[in-house]
Amino acid sequence: MTAPFIKGPSDPTVQPVPASVVDRVDAADTTLSNPKRAVVALGSNLGNRLETLQGAVDALEDTPGVRVKGVSPVYETEPWGVEPGSQPAYFNAVVVLKTTLPPSSLLERAQAVEEAFHRVRDERWGPRTLDVDIVSYADVVSDDPRLTLPHPRAHERAFVLAPWHDLDPEAQLPGHGPVAGLLDAVTREGVTPREDLELRLPE
Repeated sequence: MTAPFIKGPSDPTVQPVPASVVDRVDAADTTLSNPKRAVVALGSNLGNRLETLQGAVDALEDTPGVRVKGVSPVYETEPWGVEPGSQPAYFNAVVVLKTTLPPSSLLERAQAVEEAFHRVRDERWGPRTLDVDIVSYADVVSDDPRLTLPHPRAHERAFVLAPWHDLDPEAQLPGHGPVAGLLDAVTREGVTPREDLELRLPE
């Protein structure tokens, strides 16, 4: 059951996607030739966090050669690597894509989406309006310093694993195995599902 939620100025609720829209998204696959499956993690802890995550989902769908196939539930997460209470909590979600873009082009698009939401890279672990991280791309395993695949810390981050598992319980992280097993091995402390919030698939 969805928990009651009082609308406020910072985190509007988003209506669930109708089945007809899901059907249209499935049909849109015919416009992609030999697509690859990619998993992207989203995070925001500044401004209107839910609106920002939804904007990122929509921007990815607007990318030629990309179709958004699934959007996870929203989680609220205490920031990593900083003093407790020194930053606002994050909203996190995971998106599954089908894409004909190579990994390097998908990375460029992810960074462009971050910049569109005024992402600033002043400090490691600093607050940010938007993170768009490529978690995995097909079965690619690469230590390219520009884009390491899969993401080098995804296997130990509950704020990536939990929403991804919710979206796809059978998911596998290349080189690490089932997401379900990885999630069992990490703590979920500070990572809380927000059942009162929802992201929608793009229309």
